[in-house]
Amino acid sequence: MMYRMILNETSYFGAGSISHIVDEIKKRGFKKALVVTDKDLIKFNVATKVTKLLDDNEFSYQIFDEVIPNPTIGIVQKGVEIFKQSGADYLIAIGGGSPQDTAKAIGIIINNPEFADVRSLEGVAPTKKPAVPTIAIPTTAGTAAEVTINYVITDEEKKRKFVCVDPHDIPVVAIIDSDMMTSMPASLKAATGVDALTHAIEGYITKGAWELSDMFHLKAIEVISRSLRDSVKGIAKGCEDMALGQYIAGMGFSNVGLGLVHGMAHPLGAFYGTPHGVANAVLLPHIMAYNADFTADKYRAIAEAMGVHGTKDMTTEQAREAAINAVKQLNLDVGIPASLKEIGVKLEDIPSLAQAAFDDVCTGGNPRDTNVKEIEQLYYSIYE
Repeated sequence: MMYRMILNETSYFGAGSISHIVDEIKKRGFKKALVVTDKDLIKFNVATKVTKLLDDNEFSYQIFDEVIPNPTIGIVQKGVEIFKQSGADYLIAIGGGSPQDTAKAIGIIINNPEFADVRSLEGVAPTKKPAVPTIAIPTTAGTAAEVTINYVITDEEKKRKFVCVDPHDIPVVAIIDSDMMTSMPASLKAATGVDALTHAIEGYITKGAWELSDMFHLKAIEVISRSLRDSVKGIAKGCEDMALGQYIAGMGFSNVGLGLVHGMAHPLGAFYGTPHGVANAVLLPHIMAYNADFTADKYRAIAEAMGVHGTKDMTTEQAREAAINAVKQLNLDVGIPASLKEIGVKLEDIPSLAQAAFDDVCTGGNPRDTNVKEIEQLYYSIYE
């Protein structure tokens, strides 16, 4: 069996590390940036922490701030046109998964114009050239888009989200600065934090998992589990540790895939605009229970990494239950909704959601093989 690992060329970590953007721009000889972000990050002066550095050093840039949650084909197409008109030669992505994913799609299409039809990027697209150089600056501790080879775009016309997997899309520089994340609302920190935990757990049990990816995922589970509650409370150390934990999870799952939680979460974003982290968080403990019998003894390690005591003396069944309960308790502690009904899912949509989830590229990595009917029953069981 052969395996592959793809990571960023350069990454910086720690509070205040955003200052390194100046040296990176200078040494790479970049001339003008298209800054990809959203209006809220402009409004609340989060993006300003970056643009001030650009202004102070007389770096040229243009802002594209029309990214929305669950970014659409239309948003990507608009970003491509603005990049062409701007005269930019690199991208700076500021935000959570939505600006990061939008920047990836823009960067790929600019250098691979034969994929101008955004839908043609679904799955593993055979692009030939690396994307436009991108400096990725996350503002949430969750998606790890700054270190992954994946991005997700919403097809509004067909009410579906599609996953794109492309080694050519990975940012050349990632700056994981917790100071860029501290102003996020507690509810967003909670949802994105459990999203990161989902990445770590699904990456650990996915069919593609192996020894090196297991190392990343178990460490990520440990860091996220001990830090998320403090991060949600606004404690600086918790925020900084979460920034690291979500990145470690990304190092793993980007290279081995995910599973049914993501497969079922993506349609919720496409149908209702449900924030991705919220969808994952609601689904995670239930899909863990569904998968339990197909994970050997891995849930014991998950429970231990989450701080459960006495796992070595538990039976396999007890350890599995302990891991699931630890996730449920974390969800409860950070205020995650308990049911699909609470986040606006409609009963009449469940058959369509189930088909979309079965067709999702992430579902194939689930440790337990599934089918549309079983997914439908899962949605129903989590509804209330």
